[in-house]
Amino acid sequence: MKQTAAIMSMVRDIPAVTADATTDIMNKLTDLFLTFAKIGLFTFGGGYAMISVMQEECVNRKKWVSDEELMNVTVMAESTPGPIAINCATYVGYRQSGMIGAVVSTLGLIIPSFCIILLLSAFLSDFLKIKIVADAFRGIKIAVGILMVDAAIKMLRKKTFKPLQRMLVAGSFLIMLTSGITAVRISSIAVMLTGAVVNLMVFLIKNGGKGK
Repeated sequence: MKQTAAIMSMVRDIPAVTADATTDIMNKLTDLFLTFAKIGLFTFGGGYAMISVMQEECVNRKKWVSDEELMNVTVMAESTPGPIAINCATYVGYRQSGMIGAVVSTLGLIIPSFCIILLLSAFLSDFLKIKIVADAFRGIKIAVGILMVDAAIKMLRKKTFKPLQRMLVAGSFLIMLTSGITAVRISSIAVMLTGAVVNLMVFLIKNGGKGK
């Protein structure tokens, strides 16, 4: 009789546990959506400008990922198809709530921008020709550059580099800086692939070509 009573008590508790778990999942998904919606709504300048805001929200405030993870996923997002900010949002969402989290985070980031662009294209075809808007965007361009530099500096400060990696960072910076100053087009993808090949070759040489 005691065992039967214990089993019946456990059965009665199942709906409550399930309800609590469902509530937790919904709260987490809502938090993911609103966080990335805020990033998408208030960030100008595209993916690179969003990285600084993502670092503040996802690393410093929410503790969803570490600085190391955000740096790694930024590199992977740059090397894979699709906008870098969307790829990062998808990764963070997946880390928190699996596939549904990835979808919710991605939608949260996309929807605000999509709605704004849709409204502007529907009602203000010459939106950027409005003087006050054009002046505002000139100021925004400066802020976007600062956000990108800020994100890069924060990541570099929290990353420990080996001598070879320091050389690759310095070399890549000089190459891209020279490209910008001289207006000679150099593919950032080519720079990344070169860095990967150099690092891989050094690794194989050190390990006698065994890859261990």
